Amino acid sequence: MSGGAALNDVTTSKTIGGLLGPTLIATVVSEFPLVQPTLYDEQIPPVVYLSGMIMFVAGLSIVRWHNLWRRNWTVLVTLSGWFLLALGLVLMFAAALYRAAAAGAKPSVFMVTEAMLFAMGLILSVKAYRRDTG
Repeated sequence: MSGGAALNDVTTSKTIGGLLGPTLIATVVSEFPLVQPTLYDEQIPPVVYLSGMIMFVAGLSIVRWHNLWRRNWTVLVTLSGWFLLALGLVLMFAAALYRAAAAGAKPSVFMVTEAMLFAMGLILSVKAYRRDTG
């Protein structure tokens, strides 16, 4: 691989990470029960479906432009894309089933998941917005 291709890959990773990181942080914080305690009290399948469609398009876009499997932080961008793509499909094709499963899940499952997503958002944000010194 030439040096130019590696620079382009890092630029792409930083561009997508710069969008995805803050979006993850804002989403997790805005969904936190202390911020909006009744946000998910009445999920209806059409809204779950719409969320899935948005996630699918976002995931497909990321995977389409960033399907890089390197042993560094940029793999988080690729993993995020594949995760969004898969979750989007699940929400689109099984909206009612997902809603029922989410309603029966323990709060600790959501807390752990949100903590992981928040951490991932922080890592992506820091890596995307830091100034390279080399």
